[in-house]
Amino acid sequence: MTTIKSLSDLKGRKALITGGAGNLGKVFADTLAELGANLVLVDLPGTNLENLSDALMKKWEVCVEFLYCDLESPQERAKLISSINLSKDPLSIIVNNAAFVGSSKLDGWNVAFEEQTLETWRRAMEVNLTAVFDLCKGLMPSLRSSSGASIINIGSIYGLYGPDWSLYTGTGMSNPAAYAASKGGLIQLSRWLATTLSPDVRVNVISPGGIFRNQDPKFVERYESKTPLQRMAVEDDFRGAIAFLASDLSNFVTGQVVEIDGGWGVS
Repeated sequence: MTTIKSLSDLKGRKALITGGAGNLGKVFADTLAELGANLVLVDLPGTNLENLSDALMKKWEVCVEFLYCDLESPQERAKLISSINLSKDPLSIIVNNAAFVGSSKLDGWNVAFEEQTLETWRRAMEVNLTAVFDLCKGLMPSLRSSSGASIINIGSIYGLYGPDWSLYTGTGMSNPAAYAASKGGLIQLSRWLATTLSPDVRVNVISPGGIFRNQDPKFVERYESKTPLQRMAVEDDFRGAIAFLASDLSNFVTGQVVEIDGGWGVS
């Protein structure tokens, strides 16, 4: 008889996680390693992937590789794809988690719509959408040669819904058009890939709601009052979804958007 334990077992499978050193990336890596997957962690040069990899190997006794790559660069992406395709062990799982989120210090980002720039728009699209297309296409030979192949793209509620600007009043925070458009495009790309790559590869999206990161207290209070579960997310809230979509627990699930938002989208 099939068991939940056997369906969730990722031993012998290899997972690539972009943005592996980020807050969500670390949780995704820890979760998949706990289920037995070997990992390839990818993040920007200068991030501390080496210590993270060592810690995961010691904790879960799995193999963890790490590669540095600026996903904004087509040339660096090409090197990453080539390196992974040369590996003797094929990929079973890709988690496209890396994202261009900008900052208040970036020109043309955290500003009024009229002041948002094409340069910043293009940078967000390159990382959040074009890089995902590039990696999925380039790594397809590796995925197709493995069993239980799964692509998990990390979207956002702002790829599904327009922003409620009342949340941001007086906070210095914003919600750039490029972020929303790139995440909306990622969700539709995922649906396109799901029908195109089936039945060999499943493709799904995790769409996070707001994650608590010590934002302005006014924003947090407003956001939580709009959310049925009355809080913002924490990273551990995403362990179940990544385990489900990466494993055979979801082997008849593709083309879906799993909203992990505390009910924000239905309020």
